[in-house]
Amino acid sequence: MRAVKGGPDPANEALSSNRPFHRTSLQEFAMADLAFVVTVLAAFALVALFAKGVTKL
Repeated sequence: MRAVKGGPDPANEALSSNRPFHRTSLQEFAMADLAFVVTVLAAFALVALFAKGVTKL
């Protein structure tokens, strides 16, 4: 089946996209990883403090 003259070709339209492709920088991923690690460590520290307090009861 042929595309209408002057119109988009359906075969090519399915493969290509006109949306812009945004590249996320490596630094942004590194900062997200660092924030995750700090959050997990803080959560473990709170659990350890809570457990230490419970054992004193």
